Amino acid sequence: MKTNRSLKILFVALGIFCLGVLPVHAAEKTIQIKGSDTIVNLSQAWAEEFMAENPKVSLAVTGGGSGTGIAALINGTTDIANASRKIKKKEIDDAQKSGYYPEEFKVAVDALAVIVNPANPVKEMTIDQLSDIFTGKITNWNEVGGKNEKILVLSRERNSGTHMYFLENVLRKGNEKGPEQFAPSVLMLPSSEAIINETSTSESAIGYDGLGYVSSKVKTLAVAKKKGEAFVPPSKETAMNRTYPIWRFLYMYTGFKPRGEVKAFIDFAMGEKGQKIVEDMGFVPLGEK
Repeated sequence: MKTNRSLKILFVALGIFCLGVLPVHAAEKTIQIKGSDTIVNLSQAWAEEFMAENPKVSLAVTGGGSGTGIAALINGTTDIANASRKIKKKEIDDAQKSGYYPEEFKVAVDALAVIVNPANPVKEMTIDQLSDIFTGKITNWNEVGGKNEKILVLSRERNSGTHMYFLENVLRKGNEKGPEQFAPSVLMLPSSEAIINETSTSESAIGYDGLGYVSSKVKTLAVAKKKGEAFVPPSKETAMNRTYPIWRFLYMYTGFKPRGEVKAFIDFAMGEKGQKIVEDMGFVPLGEK
């Protein structure tokens, strides 16, 4: 009899578990966040702090690139799309056709650093020189004051918002519809970490990365908007005062005007605690001018 009674209790307990009755402290809402690899570590840091303060909310953060995040927003498989570029008009049109109306939130500022190996003697470049290197017009370091060595050019892959931003603002010099393209010889890499790692091991390499990913393993170049203008290094300060010519906003997009936990998370990211995390992660807080 005792055995039967014990089995009955066990079956009841298993039934409750299968029905999904969880402890009261478990998460009751999961927010999906997908997109920009530039923002993925920052979003994970936000998520950890937010979940510590809101234990009934779970946040799932994944990367894949800005294009991937925006595509997920369009097809309804993410609550928030992270992007290191502005959403395109065609993407807004596609979203509206799917019944979504994207809302934009600026969540941080970033200086997009041009990086080389620390052994490279080159310290500065103009936007024109960078454009010529990444389009394949300049192929040897001796053409820009370096060694007689072929340049290994690195870029993020085409689905990356950082790739798109660099294409439009460096290769095309601000002309979004310009004809310039990355040279076929450019090595496309899948992540910010991959750009850092390849540059740190190859003395002939040049690439670009968000300021929050730059480490002592690489050297940043000072950049001048035009020949004859001052060369400015990428930093928190030069992004704050907008003197560094390759700076940008980082974004979150939602399919509708956010409510509930989604709104609470975005408010947290843009609030005092969230912006302190922005600074701690090497990016620039929104309130800084």
